[in-house]
Amino acid sequence: MIDWAALFKVTIALFAIVNPIGSVPIFISATDNWSQADRKRTARTVAFTVFIVLVVSAFLGDSILNFFGISIPSFQVGGGILLMLIAISMMHGKQSHTRQTPEEAQTLGEREVTAIVPLSIPLLAGPGAISHMIITAQQTTSFAGHAALIIPILFIAMIIWIVLRLAMRISLQLGTIGINIVTRLMGLILAAMAVEFIAHGLEGLFPRLAL
Repeated sequence: MIDWAALFKVTIALFAIVNPIGSVPIFISATDNWSQADRKRTARTVAFTVFIVLVVSAFLGDSILNFFGISIPSFQVGGGILLMLIAISMMHGKQSHTRQTPEEAQTLGEREVTAIVPLSIPLLAGPGAISHMIITAQQTTSFAGHAALIIPILFIAMIIWIVLRLAMRISLQLGTIGINIVTRLMGLILAAMAVEFIAHGLEGLFPRLAL
């Protein structure tokens, strides 16, 4: 049976991490002077790439952790700290360097970008989103539970596709101030999720803390 309440929580957290609204200015900058058809094609490619990356993270993330000998509690603490850094950056109205490095920003300025890097990875499907999907997948042991995670991932991919297709309209309607407000609100939600991840991880590493 699908736990819709849990999936809703996963969807909200993933939306806050990916923050497609906050990525609108970067998408516009990356596709400056492109035709409308090229922008639509790029939006579709970005959404599809994010979908694939997050699905692979959900289904194969635990195998990757086992390969490197990383425990789930350790990954929860590390992933939570990473999410917190992103959240703090978002609440200051900035793009975190964990999502986009200065070198990648320079690449955007030179218009030598593609739909895959850095628009899809790491801007949208960055370390935070990947960490979140791996940690979430670890909370369910059944294949049905893992398969259900495709629902929020598909929903977020569709949101990304719609937002990027309407990027110019959104930018004109919200403006810089509006986009910054949305980014700060998403950052606050993400900070709360990060605290929860870290708390669960610490309980796993130090069981006596749960007493």
